[in-house]
Amino acid sequence: MEITHRQITKIAREVNKFTVRTMKADGIGTAEFDFIHLVRHHPGITQAEVRNELRIDKGAAARRTANLEEKGYLVRKENPNDKRSQLLYATEKAERLKNSKAYLESVFYEWLLGGLSQDDSENFARILKILYEKSKKQSRAGFPDLLALLEGKERV
Repeated sequence: MEITHRQITKIAREVNKFTVRTMKADGIGTAEFDFIHLVRHHPGITQAEVRNELRIDKGAAARRTANLEEKGYLVRKENPNDKRSQLLYATEKAERLKNSKAYLESVFYEWLLGGLSQDDSENFARILKILYEKSKKQSRAGFPDLLALLEGKERV
């Protein structure tokens, strides 16, 4: 078994449970947050593009769009290139939601590190930054080193 026992993944799951539980109290579920996140990062995206990206069916995309528009997180505008489709944009309320999720995650991580000494917290943060930068660089490159490691090994 690897040395971390996948504890980074397990901690990420716990913070996700916390944020989901807290956000649900505000009426936003995980699938809705993913939808909003995609639209925020791709202003003017069409519903068809959202469906393809999130791999959801036409009915689910239509219901989610209408629901998020009703809640004030999205607006639809006419597509000048195709009168049959509409372009989706996040509202200011959606931007605040993003900040709310980041805030909730920060609260969780501050609580988690609360029992560590200043030196331990700083060392942990320094090492975590190194690991994050390494993983992000690998991701941007298409995971060549990791795929090379998998060659010849059985995938589970």
